[in-house]
This record gives sequence, C-alpha cells and structure tokens, in this order.
Amino acid sequence: MATYTVILDACVMYPAPLRSYLLYLAQTGLYRARWTDQIHDEWIRNLIKNNPSLDRRKLERTRQLMDAHMPDCLVEGYDSLVESIELPDLDDRHVVAAAIKGQAEGIITFNLKDFPDNKLVTYELSAIHPDTFLSDMFELSPSAAIQAAQKQRGALKRPPMSVDDYLDCLLRQQLPRFVSKLRAFEKII
Repeated sequence: MATYTVILDACVMYPAPLRSYLLYLAQTGLYRARWTDQIHDEWIRNLIKNNPSLDRRKLERTRQLMDAHMPDCLVEGYDSLVESIELPDLDDRHVVAAAIKGQAEGIITFNLKDFPDNKLVTYELSAIHPDTFLSDMFELSPSAAIQAAQKQRGALKRPPMSVDDYLDCLLRQQLPRFVSKLRAFEKII
C-alpha cells in the first residue's frame, strides 16, 4: 500500500475527468487518496449548483462507488481540529484538519492561495496544484501514470474517445505539464 498520502480537495473532485484520473492513478498504488464526507458534499453541491439538470442520485452513486473502491479513503474524526487552524478562508479549515487527521503529506487543490505555505508548514503539509502533483507522479512512475490513462480511456464507452480527444480533455483540466508528458506515450494510451 502506498504511503504517500494526499487529501483531494473538492475543486479537484468537481471535474469528472480529473477526479476519475486521480482515482485510477491511486489504484495503481502510487499514492493514497483520501477525502471526507464534507469534501464529497462540497463538490456535489457545487456541481449541481452550476449544472442544475444533473441527477443528484447519479452523483451520490459516484460518491458511493468512490468510497467503496478506494480503501480507507474516508477521513473521520477531524472536527475537533478545525477551530484551531488558521487559513485565509475559514471554510477551508476542514480540509487541513482532515489532512492532519488522515496523516496526509499534501492537499491536491487548484486553490493554492487558500492554503498558504506559511500556514501549512506548521502541520508538515503542502498544497499542490494537480498539474504539479500528476507531473511528479509521472516522474516517479511513468508506467503507473500510463496504466491509469489506459484504464481511464478504456472505460470511456459512451462515447469512446480517441487518444487525441482524451489528452485534450485532460488538458482542459488545467494539466498542461502532465499532458505533455503523456503525449510522448500517446501510441500506447
């Protein structure tokens, strides 16, 4: 089992292609992905707010599947830590509390300004942009990153995606460095 542990913030769970890739990569054993029910609630709430036609039951089913297929992913019992954490946005304290309780080294988030290094260093944590995180994971194990991409693309049946369409989809997730690494292996993705 992977020992490098991260908390996935709601903003990286929100876009389905990124969420899915992060989970496929975690299933390779390269890292351990964790989150909380509160993080689930946040990404689902924001997705429905921005796309009211989405079926909440389907999103809840996604949530259940994520929890069922990722061993020991849910962090609980972190509430008592929340009040003591100082961040620019008080609404993000639960993420840091979950990272502490879940023994994570990093928080994967697009919102780096909400998790400043000078606040996280106290907890031996760092906030990491998903493009940086995935690029680093690729450097650690290109085979795991490629395997995750193969599995994700292979699971896309309705409609299936060409390699170019798939990589373009990942590029739209704000992952330019990571996608450039995958493009070098597009013949096998």
